[in-house]
Amino acid sequence: MKREENVIRVSVRSLVEFILRSGDIDNRRSVGREKEAMQAGSRLHRRVQRQMGAAYRAEVALKCRIPIEDVILQIEGRADGLIEEEGRLTVDEIKGVFFDINRLDEPFPVHKAQAMCYAHMAGHERGLSVVTVQMTYGNLETGQLRRFSEDWDMDKLNEWFDWLTCEYGKWALWQYRHRMERDDSMRGLEFPYPYRPGQRDLAVSVYRTICRGKTLFIQAPTGIGKTMSAVFPSVKAMGEGYADKLFYLTAKTVTRTVAEEAFEILRQRGLSFMSVTVTAKDKLCILEKPDCNPLSCPYAAGHYDRVNAAVFSLLQEGGMLERGRILQASEENHVCPFELCLDLTLWADGIVCDYNYVFDPNIYLKRFFGEGISGDYLFLVDEAHNLVERAREMYSAVLYKEDFLEVRRLVKGHSKKLERKLSRCNQALLELKRECETWKVLNSADAFILTLQALFGEMQEFAENSTALDGNETYRDFYFAVRHFLNMAERADENYRIYTELQADGRFMLKELCVNPSACLKECLDKGNSTVFYSATLLPMPYYRELLSGDPEDYAIYASSPFDPARRLIAAARDVSSRYRRRGRQEYEKIYDYIEAMACARAGNYLVFFPSYAFMDSVCQIARERGALVASTGEEQEGAGRETEEELPEDKGQEPFAIPRASLKLRILKQSSHMTELAREEFLDAFTACACPSGSLVGFCVMGGIFSEGIDLTGERLIGAAIIGTGLPQICTEREILKEYYEKAGKSGFDFAYRYPGMNKVLQAAGRVIRTAKDEGVILLLDERFLQTDQAALFPREWADCLRTDRQDIRTLLTNFWQSVPNKPERPPQDG
Repeated sequence: MKREENVIRVSVRSLVEFILRSGDIDNRRSVGREKEAMQAGSRLHRRVQRQMGAAYRAEVALKCRIPIEDVILQIEGRADGLIEEEGRLTVDEIKGVFFDINRLDEPFPVHKAQAMCYAHMAGHERGLSVVTVQMTYGNLETGQLRRFSEDWDMDKLNEWFDWLTCEYGKWALWQYRHRMERDDSMRGLEFPYPYRPGQRDLAVSVYRTICRGKTLFIQAPTGIGKTMSAVFPSVKAMGEGYADKLFYLTAKTVTRTVAEEAFEILRQRGLSFMSVTVTAKDKLCILEKPDCNPLSCPYAAGHYDRVNAAVFSLLQEGGMLERGRILQASEENHVCPFELCLDLTLWADGIVCDYNYVFDPNIYLKRFFGEGISGDYLFLVDEAHNLVERAREMYSAVLYKEDFLEVRRLVKGHSKKLERKLSRCNQALLELKRECETWKVLNSADAFILTLQALFGEMQEFAENSTALDGNETYRDFYFAVRHFLNMAERADENYRIYTELQADGRFMLKELCVNPSACLKECLDKGNSTVFYSATLLPMPYYRELLSGDPEDYAIYASSPFDPARRLIAAARDVSSRYRRRGRQEYEKIYDYIEAMACARAGNYLVFFPSYAFMDSVCQIARERGALVASTGEEQEGAGRETEEELPEDKGQEPFAIPRASLKLRILKQSSHMTELAREEFLDAFTACACPSGSLVGFCVMGGIFSEGIDLTGERLIGAAIIGTGLPQICTEREILKEYYEKAGKSGFDFAYRYPGMNKVLQAAGRVIRTAKDEGVILLLDERFLQTDQAALFPREWADCLRTDRQDIRTLLTNFWQSVPNKPERPPQDG
């Protein structure tokens, strides 16, 4: 549905919070200061609304339109309740809280302002002279209610409302004029490159999906230009009124950079489009460690008194509002750069950010996705295969019994009541622990959750009355863990499993596991108009549709690769395996035979992806024995013959077939665990066009790790990769719970829990080789299981030419390939 051009929409909540804010940022009393509960509040609303009489109308949508020069400001929201009796109107605003409501002397100003807005709208609509504004506060633990009522003369209410909208007027006018300029620039905008094969069809599919307000899944191989194929039609659709704000969601910094570049390319071709990249707080903060209060940060004092001026100044500049510009404006205006960045999102056309800022219930941008707030949003979800596990993590919650004891020690001497409630929770967990031998799925944790609610209410009360633990990180982290657990308990349904487990370190855990996050994700995405999920590894498509949207009828397309298959060799080995029962020196030697053959067939740079660090170290010992130079980033090279602390176990059996040793020198660079950002950069920087002039450089990496995706080693920087194993996750409690869940749902539990996630890691690792039309290279799949029907069925279409091989013919296969590679074509560069 197209929007009206001269109408600027704003929610009641956003309006009052934006105009009425003032004072400092202060995290010292953050714990317990969330005056309005999150998920738990909805139950209170329903209970209060049901208790009221027939005259009570619940969840009443209200809006009004205010002319401001050539703009119509549309203010809209949903009143919790309207009571109409005997010609009188009462507007009821309900807020659920955990603290003692008897300590409340008056409503919070922002809450009251929301109710006053609804009172103005409803009273004006009915032509009344007096309206009653009622604030209903309810304690979520006890159910106790407290109401504040005040009669408002409509003339006074109109005067206040006129002031409020007048204050917002310059912002609405800026938004309208910028939108007109933006939309005008979009009409004549053309795709910035010659279309690659299949790219135009991809862009058309995105455009049609947005116009219809639907969801689209795109499997798009690397190189087709999927970023621009999604961004360009989205921008065009915005210009035609199908949306007003674009969220470009990513999981990694590198893809955020690609999105920024795409917007900048279009700006260079005439697009007027303001975009902001949301950077994590710790990367924007002027302090070594964020500590948001006036005593620690010079920008926290009076931040809200100055920030609107800083925002408005940046709006006049427009363009790409990235980290550097935000830091500069922060310094000039003495405001928090992170909060400034978040405020800029309100006015930006495009927002580039991590998944967290849309989906995570603790981090999401409440100005766009809070309760009752929606908008004309577009969601472009890049590298969408990452969202499944990220979403499970966001919507799951965990508590540890030992943390209750630690916090009880902290509060000792400060609050007897809080100590007792911590002890009750600990006792409840102790009873669950006695029933758990290793791990156990629970039918319900309702009894514990009631005890936990009582604890949380007391923590709220403690925060109101005491400053003893202000700033204590252990207490604060525990508070947020409890709050998140209670909020997820509100969500828990058939898509959740609650289980207990004794950890290897002796700790006892209670976890709410979100098995299928699609309903939670859909709740967020339904606040916008249209969503496009895309990735180079969104296979199998039904798996991702089930877990990301839950709707099998969502659109889906498979874009063909634009690359010449003659420039890439892919082969699966039929005589090696990474199965646990096969692991040993004999198998490690076979695998190194393949690595050596690959690296010696042509001098260049290669990557090898292992199932674990232990497996990698075992093969490294074979490499040393055969004369390879082995080093980790920042370490000296280890020469051949150097002894290790442990000898590898030898398998009894037939001697492996030995590939003839080549004269090329092999230099091996190992990924190490816990690499710093500098070490990662050094590792990648080693892959130059001639990294090892007298031989080959081989990077040893762990599959699914930091070098498995999101890196671009184009041209001669990488000409081959070997993937060892099918990427199956290790057997663990959560994987077994997932397996059982999907088996009960009539699906293949093994596939959903193990095979599909594993194959995605394989596809990501293999995708490092061919990044552009000029690239050429080999991909070796070193596990006989890749030749099994169930595994091969998951291959992308581009792997239809996958060959079978073994150690006897691999050298000939590689030699023939490198001799047959066609000349490199010339093609203008384009985004990934």
